[in-house]
Amino acid sequence: MRRLVAGLLLILAAVEPAWAVTWGWLGVRIRDLSEQEMEEISQKHGLREGFGVLIVEVLKETPAAESGLATGDLVVAVRDRPVVDTRTLQRLVARTPVGEDLPLTVLRRGDGRHRVSVRVGMMPEAAAADRVAIEFGFLVRDPDAPAEGGQTRLASGPPAVAAVLAKGAAETAGLQVGDVLVEINGRPVLTLEAARQALLDTALDKPLPLRVRRDAESLSLLLKPSPSAF
Repeated sequence: MRRLVAGLLLILAAVEPAWAVTWGWLGVRIRDLSEQEMEEISQKHGLREGFGVLIVEVLKETPAAESGLATGDLVVAVRDRPVVDTRTLQRLVARTPVGEDLPLTVLRRGDGRHRVSVRVGMMPEAAAADRVAIEFGFLVRDPDAPAEGGQTRLASGPPAVAAVLAKGAAETAGLQVGDVLVEINGRPVLTLEAARQALLDTALDKPLPLRVRRDAESLSLLLKPSPSAF
């Protein structure tokens, strides 16, 4: 589950309620390192570098692609501040205004340490909405969407919960994978697009009310904001 969630993360920025900000974007998919990978990096580069975030994909025609970041790069620092996991990297990027150059330190397989400067861009709305959901500890996908790698269809039914992050607000509130979202923040959500718009209008510093359908049961849940959110 950890790799599934991390693979869906796109780096963005949010320093105020989502509706009030411009979201920043690098355009990469990332994941945390496994314990074995951490050990190998520690042995090769020293104990101080037994951490970092792996870039598993650089999306085409994005700030990351234009900067020269590459799939397989390991991000170990932002502005010389160590990056220990995906959440750290997301939140360091979050404090960078759109259009500003962001210096990254990366380890590149067979080529050592590099300094890469990325001009932060504006995140697409779909990715920004996903990131809001992640801050509350869950991920949303259209129940009719095909397997990973296919084209998403925003068609028939309401969206469902695709993942619930361990120890997050959603898990604490009792949200479960497979729950069908009926309302987000008091707004009916009949499609994935409607769910994303509701999430984009959600303030990260306030509780998020959800109404879900689980089998034949209707449940109302309240997801508390993360005290450390941005």
